[in-house]
Amino acid sequence: MKYIVVSDLHLGKGKFFRNGHFNILEDFFEDERFYEFCEYFCSGKYFLKKVCLVLNGDILNLIQIDKNGVFTHFVDEEMTQGQVEDIAKGHSKFFKGLKRFLKSPNKEVVYVIGNHDNGMAFPGAQRTFSDLVGAEVTFCHTFKRDGVHIEHGHRFEAVNTVSHKHFFIEGPTGKKILNFPWGSLFCINVLPILKKERPYIDKVRPMGSYVKWCLIHDTAFFWKLTLTCLKYVIKTYSDFYVKQNRNFKTSLKILKQITIYPRYEKMAKRIIKKDKSIHTVIMGHTHLQEWRRFPAGKYYFNTGTWNTIPSIDAGMHQDTRHLTFCSVDVQEKTGQLVSASINEWKGNWKPYLEEINTL
Repeated sequence: MKYIVVSDLHLGKGKFFRNGHFNILEDFFEDERFYEFCEYFCSGKYFLKKVCLVLNGDILNLIQIDKNGVFTHFVDEEMTQGQVEDIAKGHSKFFKGLKRFLKSPNKEVVYVIGNHDNGMAFPGAQRTFSDLVGAEVTFCHTFKRDGVHIEHGHRFEAVNTVSHKHFFIEGPTGKKILNFPWGSLFCINVLPILKKERPYIDKVRPMGSYVKWCLIHDTAFFWKLTLTCLKYVIKTYSDFYVKQNRNFKTSLKILKQITIYPRYEKMAKRIIKKDKSIHTVIMGHTHLQEWRRFPAGKYYFNTGTWNTIPSIDAGMHQDTRHLTFCSVDVQEKTGQLVSASINEWKGNWKPYLEEINTL
């Protein structure tokens, strides 16, 4: 059994709007490569092989999809279905790739829900997505099978998560709406304003260094960024749909994580320690490709992103883009790990470069 895992593609409405204007909120420009990727793993030597493609969160950038030009945090099931359809129109080749993959025998697609696409928790959105790819897709928050544990990873950040018990709330019209964490609300209401001037602001790494750089080299924008954030916090302080996820304990967690970013390898180690049957933990969310080997042949992988990452790091003065994915082979009957690696997709001419092979 083979598992191939990608995450954080952030599909929007497409590169261009119908009027020909460039979409500054679009992050994904690799539809053709993704189609080749899907085709490769469902043909040739993989035609009859059991292959599970896991879309590990933030595949669709739902929290930055407007409705009639308006960004809102009152998101219900009907609106989410419309968002999925709008994204499919802008990325038809992407959906054709999934459709091509699922047409081959012994192929499966699992969609793990992240923080940018939490609307995929609506049954209607799941039906819409499955209809677009022409087959049933499995949706979940955490995927576990054959000793492999896959989740997006945002639950480890207080700013980006709410409990599953309170995933939905009743909206002002009585309809069930998404209960967004503070980080998602910021992306919906503030980021579109800032991205009009600095389209790369949510992609640059490391963010802390970028903010410091702005203070010295882009001072006017630094103060605009600061004032915009302050105005948003003040404006929404009394809004029930915003303030309900803020309490003293959560605020302390957020403040702590601003200075001490959660170490995902540490979280993976905890997952493995808690469940002895797990040998491989795969996450996304950070957009940074990484891996760790633990004792007794256990592993943690982060698949990174297919999007461009502008870097402020002194050692990386240019944008970076690596079409990375994780590949895991297991013995289906025993769940024993055969091999696991982080790879970079290169296209049909040279399918992939094996960055790291654990075995």
